[in-house]
Amino acid sequence: MFTPLNNPVWHALGEAHAPFRLELQDNVRFYHPDYCRFGAFSAPADLTDSINRYAAQSGAPFFLVGENPSVTALQGQLEEVVCDQMVLHDPIKATINYPIQALNGGYEDDLYALVNLVQPGYFCPRTPEMGAYSGIFVEGKLVAAAGERMKLASFTEISAVVTHPEFTGRGFAKQLVAHCADKIYGEGKTPFLHVTSNNESAIGLYKKLGFRFRRKMSFWKVTYNRTNFSSKE
Repeated sequence: MFTPLNNPVWHALGEAHAPFRLELQDNVRFYHPDYCRFGAFSAPADLTDSINRYAAQSGAPFFLVGENPSVTALQGQLEEVVCDQMVLHDPIKATINYPIQALNGGYEDDLYALVNLVQPGYFCPRTPEMGAYSGIFVEGKLVAAAGERMKLASFTEISAVVTHPEFTGRGFAKQLVAHCADKIYGEGKTPFLHVTSNNESAIGLYKKLGFRFRRKMSFWKVTYNRTNFSSKE
């Protein structure tokens, strides 16, 4: 049942998120960089050409999610970020104590600013179009948010779980994750997420909410210097 989560980007771009796909060769799929700078491959092969072509289009650092990619003469740096993939097997029983507001359709700039303040490098201007995002406001200021990123046929990833540093410790993240999970379960799908393996506080929270560790997942960060690419690319 959970096999697609072994290669979530590949399956998302072949299923619910196919409209966001850039397919550079048969065994490589990338999200369009306006939405998400993630890519994946289905079988071992030299990915250098596809990676270089995507880098020429996206510019900013991006990630290959899954197994160690095979590359030769890479025109950039490759760095492994190890995450825990966690799955929620049962709905969260949590009381919602704070008003939660939908952020799609008017609050995208506030969401983009908050996520990149807390978790820089993953969130793009059009990421909110990938799924539903919700937030908590205090005195008109967005101070916490969470939403959906990768969508597969039977699974939806909870992502961008952030709280402004001045408003931590109030239970906002717990409320928002429970809210997102309830929505996903209501659609007949299973929530999952990725959290860096050294983020003990976040992992502890997710465990308390009922998420269970499934496997380690590598996010291979590729960083390029734009001067490596000619105007032809």
